[in-house]
Amino acid sequence: MNFQITVLKVLAGHPEGRASLADLKQYVAVLTCSGADWSQRMKKLAARAPGLDIFSSGYVLREPSGWQISEKGREFLIMIETPLAEPLLTPVAFTPPVDSEATDLPPNVVQLVGHKIQRRRRRAAA
Repeated sequence: MNFQITVLKVLAGHPEGRASLADLKQYVAVLTCSGADWSQRMKKLAARAPGLDIFSSGYVLREPSGWQISEKGREFLIMIETPLAEPLLTPVAFTPPVDSEATDLPPNVVQLVGHKIQRRRRRAAA
């Protein structure tokens, strides 16, 4: 199944979603040998699509010049790559904004109330 997902990914990355069988074999070989990251990613995607058959599902079309991903195949690839929404564990409580007293300051100025500003005295140069 990882192989079929890889085929979909390769075809989706080609112009018009089409590749010759020779090119497809070459790109799939490079990706499958590229390391653990690719393998893990394909395993996760394949787990979301048990029993996948890219040909009988109509995701990939076989033509004399090579293989082509169908629009249905592109939609399927987007669907399995989209992360599942996680349910919200705790409700979010919205607090109303605090109304402050009207001031004669411009709206882009924040007035700090109750804060002391400590200033350092300059030492006289000797």
